[in-house]
This record gives sequence, structure tokens and C-alpha cells, in this order.
Amino acid sequence: MTRPITAGVDGSQESLAALAWAAREAVRRGLALRVVHAWRAHSQEVIEAGIAGDADSQAEWVHGAVTDAVGSVTAQHPDLAVTTDVVEGPVADILVAAAADAELLVLGSRGHGRIVGFLLGSVGQQVIAATTRPVVLVRAGDEPSSEAAGREVVVGQQGDPEDSADALRFAFETAAARGATVRVVRAWNLPPVFAYSPGSLKLLDEAGGLEPYEKRSLAAAVRPWRERFPGVPVEEHVEMGSASQVLLSVAGTAQLMVVGRRAHRTAVGARIGSVAHGMLHHADCPVAVVPHV
Repeated sequence: MTRPITAGVDGSQESLAALAWAAREAVRRGLALRVVHAWRAHSQEVIEAGIAGDADSQAEWVHGAVTDAVGSVTAQHPDLAVTTDVVEGPVADILVAAAADAELLVLGSRGHGRIVGFLLGSVGQQVIAATTRPVVLVRAGDEPSSEAAGREVVVGQQGDPEDSADALRFAFETAAARGATVRVVRAWNLPPVFAYSPGSLKLLDEAGGLEPYEKRSLAAAVRPWRERFPGVPVEEHVEMGSASQVLLSVAGTAQLMVVGRRAHRTAVGARIGSVAHGMLHHADCPVAVVPHV
């Protein structure tokens, strides 16, 4: 089954930027675009206070906003197949359900520059933490020019090759569709003394030290994707520091940042992970969060 690219819209400038991004990506990948507007009707108290119209008026406004938003997309991409769904109910639950049937889900996220960065709302956090599909967050002001030649798809790699396989696959597929370079980033830190074992010391000695060991680990993780996507240029980047710091240091040249998120529930519930959280709050470019087991 061919999945569409799905965009969640709510009439905000952020969601309109997300819709435009999703439309461009759908065209590149030869996929359909699904536009979902999830909404909750205002309470009777709000209606009686004159803050909002009755339920019918609210529904009419919602449908009109979606029609206008989709009209701007079809004007730009007349051959793009677009479907729309306006659903009343719990917003996060509706978006999670929409993501399950999507190649990827695209949402808007508010941003106020590099210092404040993304202001990821509770709905966005709930959706990212709950879905098993990739989610892309796009901030208001995102323009097609940010996808110009020379700007890379940056992806974080950590652990063993299988730990980042899903994120790497997503990054290479996206770069192939865009004719872009993939920059694969692996961050490392000095391990505490008690973390050393005879086996790990032997591996480090054979590799010639910590940094060469990290470079070899990154090369091993990237190798199958180089072979699968021979036409995609690749830059391998190994740097000492925290993963969030190192990824942010190269985000200025990125047209898209791709990070993984372990898709499991902890004792305190589902989480998006510290690296994904850092990118979503501080990266200037759109951020893709790709879940993995």
C-alpha cells in the first residue's frame, strides 16, 4: 500500500508552512498529500459569552480555513493529488491515528529565533512520543529556498548500525529525492574509567584510539546505505561532544535535521528523547524525528 504524506493543519502560520513543506515533499516522492484538520468545538459557555459562534458556525469556519489552505497548495502544485479530512475530537489522538496511515506526518511548530528556538506544544510532543511513524516539525517562515543546492540532510548516528538504521534510511531516501548530500554525524565523549573492560580496551587498542574507533563505527553504520544509494553524496562527521551540541553545530547548513527516537514506553510514559528534544527546540531547520525499536 502506498502511503500519503500527511500534514496536520490548524490555520496557524506554522501549520501553513508545514503544509507547504509536505506538498513539496509529496511532489518529490511522487506521493499523494493528505491534509488533516483536527479540532475541538468550543464549549457552550464560550459560545454564550460571544467569544465563538455556535457549533455550526465553528464547523463552517474550520472547513473554510482548510479549503483556503489546500487551495494555495493546489495552485502551486496542480498535478498533486490532495485529500482532506476535517475531524472533531481529541487533537493528539486524531493526529496519531493519521500518522499511522502516512509515510510521514508533518506538523507546524512555533519558533522565535535561535536563542529561544522551537516552542514545541503539548500536542506536538504527544504525537511524536506516541506515533510509530516519522514526524517532521516545520517552523513558520520556512521557505523553499532553504532546500537549495549546497544545503545538506543531516542525520545523527549513534550506537551500533542497527540502532540508527531507520533514521539513516529516512535521511538517504529524503536526500535521494532532493539531490542533496547526507551528512552523517556521530558524537562521542570520553567514557568514565569504570566503563572500560578488557574487551573494550582491546577493541580501542586495535582501532588505534577512541576517535579512530568512532570513525570506524560510523563508517560501518553508513556502509550499507552508501551501497543502497550510490548516487547520494555522503559526508561522515565525527566530533567529540554531546550529540545535541554537535548536531546543532552543523545545523546551519542543513535543509533537514533527522534524529532517531527509541519507540518504547518508560515507567513515566512515552518520551521523545533528549537529542530529539534538543533539536526540536533549538534547530533552525525542519526536524524529522524517526522512531525505532
